[in-house]
Amino acid sequence: MNKENIRPFAALRPHPNYANSVIAPPYDVLNTEEARKSANGKPYSFLHISKPEIDLSNCTDKYSEEVYQKGAQNFNSLVSKGILLRDPKACYYIYHMKKDNHQQTGIAMISSVDSYNNNVIKKHELTRPIKEQDRVMQIKALSAHTSPVLLTYMKSERIEEILEYLMNDQPEYDLTDSEGVSHSLWVIDDEKQINDLSDEFNSMSSMYIADGHHRSAAGARVAELMPNVEGSKYFLTVAFPHNQMRILPYHRAVKDISFISKNDLLERISLSFDIVESNVAFQPEINFQFGMYAYGCWYKIRAKEEIIPNSDLVDKLDVSLLHQNLIEPILGIADPRTDERIRFVGGIRGLQELEKLVDNGEMDIAFSLKPTRISDLIRVADSGRIMPPKSTWFDPKLVDGLLSYVID
Repeated sequence: MNKENIRPFAALRPHPNYANSVIAPPYDVLNTEEARKSANGKPYSFLHISKPEIDLSNCTDKYSEEVYQKGAQNFNSLVSKGILLRDPKACYYIYHMKKDNHQQTGIAMISSVDSYNNNVIKKHELTRPIKEQDRVMQIKALSAHTSPVLLTYMKSERIEEILEYLMNDQPEYDLTDSEGVSHSLWVIDDEKQINDLSDEFNSMSSMYIADGHHRSAAGARVAELMPNVEGSKYFLTVAFPHNQMRILPYHRAVKDISFISKNDLLERISLSFDIVESNVAFQPEINFQFGMYAYGCWYKIRAKEEIIPNSDLVDKLDVSLLHQNLIEPILGIADPRTDERIRFVGGIRGLQELEKLVDNGEMDIAFSLKPTRISDLIRVADSGRIMPPKSTWFDPKLVDGLLSYVID
């Protein structure tokens, strides 16, 4: 990476007295009703900015211009009231998260759109046009990036040393979110320390998008729409070393399968998979094995040797194997990015969520998967390939509202 692929930036962040009231779950983790409930009685919650439809009537189209303008109004209100304050100079920010026994420490920075376009910041997923356009409209309305893209990089001992030294000081924030995750932030404003970190990150040959493909793609489009604005050439990111990343499984559920009987379904599955009933909810722990919940019963299914590819990086992924040999040919889901019959369930919600969806009739069948490995993600990205949609659920999540990047 060259010197301009990442930069420090002057963050817009909460006044310490209001930080707990401002931070909110990422915009794409909650639906509108969940966000409305979460933000009820919390006038400073960042959900009023990231999901501003909660402040409008229930019949409002969440992609309407009215929604984006309401978000900008709420954003500007927090700035004018001094709830959100802009740092006087460009800094880096150490971002530490802790959930249960898991900890990870990264750096908040702004990353270059050129690096993204040139595949130095590497992708592994396709985006959905409507969701990408939603982020473009939100960024333009606010003239700011308010939800950071999660990046990962191959671990660096030198960066670990720098961060360990700097974290001896008290953090600027030490907050706990609604999920019990602690978020601590240190401000790095010393020029030598900034330069040291810039040198280390700019010497890397690659970084990888872990979570935030729509946000990064939207950042690139905003740069095209604002070619004369220097700040538009960068987007907000937080980068963590690859060995600290934690991925949970991303499960699948499908509805409207009345076209196939139970016996026919199990018979067709058994042609490609070994299938046995399970007395308990089943979470697979080895490759090529899956859980299936249907008809009030859990099943263990394992791919037969003849359907497991010998070498192909993408086809050997569990998410690919399940889709290509069961979800598409048997259940008829050709494009999981657009087919409304399939739902993706983040592993944080647990197997109980799969049972609930099927038992209450929202879905007809559900599948539990083993988590994708970060090494697989990196290999796929390095090869220039694309993973199936919803292959990874990174946990814990960064919060919205702690750091924003103003485009100017």
